[in-house]
Amino acid sequence: MSRVGKQPIEIPAAVTVEIKGQKVAVKGPRGALSREFRDEIKIEQQENQIIVTPKVETNQSKALWGLSRTLLANMISGVSKGYEKKLEIEGVGYRAALDGDSLNLQLGFSHPIKMKTPQDMTISVDKNVIIVGGIDKEQVGQFAASIRKIRPPEPYKGKGIRYEGEVVRRKLGKKAAGAGG
Repeated sequence: MSRVGKQPIEIPAAVTVEIKGQKVAVKGPRGALSREFRDEIKIEQQENQIIVTPKVETNQSKALWGLSRTLLANMISGVSKGYEKKLEIEGVGYRAALDGDSLNLQLGFSHPIKMKTPQDMTISVDKNVIIVGGIDKEQVGQFAASIRKIRPPEPYKGKGIRYEGEVVRRKLGKKAAGAGG
């Protein structure tokens, strides 16, 4: 039994949910999202709650039960509150700037990197912090990960792009290597 899947999803007052077979459309103050769920999962609305259950108890449906419930809860939370990821840039000469609908990154390479921002997302830059926001949690996380992938933090000096609050394990380098012998 899925512990996550058993929990009902509360629908906030400003959000409307429309269920047509396996397709669920959610509208809220920040926008609208829709997603098609697998046939093994049954989604039903009861008053101001959504209940997700498997149609037939199989290993596949048990695996999808909690996932489907979480994806649906993320959709509802996204259209009501939204999601945000913060990335910190650390390093001498490393900087980011917005240029229309693209993000310009100067990260110590021989050329600046331009990333086109997806339509449904908002990006803002404040000194050495890039803030990625939007209503789709999956899309926000994926775009933030693609920014971080360009120059992940390195363990010797800590230079690179990291998530806010991420701890980078540091190494001592040559000093420690010579002292051990």
